[in-house]
Amino acid sequence: MQSIIMLVLMFVIFYFLLIRPQQKRQKNVMEMQNNLQKGDKIVTIGGLHGFIDAIEEGTVVIKCGDGSRLTYDRSAIREVSEKAAVL
Repeated sequence: MQSIIMLVLMFVIFYFLLIRPQQKRQKNVMEMQNNLQKGDKIVTIGGLHGFIDAIEEGTVVIKCGDGSRLTYDRSAIREVSEKAAVL
């Protein structure tokens, strides 16, 4: 009986220390990627900095500093460093 209690206790500890925080991070990333807007300043997973020029269902077009436009998957966006100004 004691070994079953220890096993359940270990699962509960793993859930609260590993599984639950990972699910929260994943939820926040998905929310950020779904709320992207044209004009947001972003950073990709590869380190590219730029502004969102166009948004399609699964991809975004990023305008870089020299005026070039690159197409990336939405999942390649790591963070939004500056939201677009709302007019």
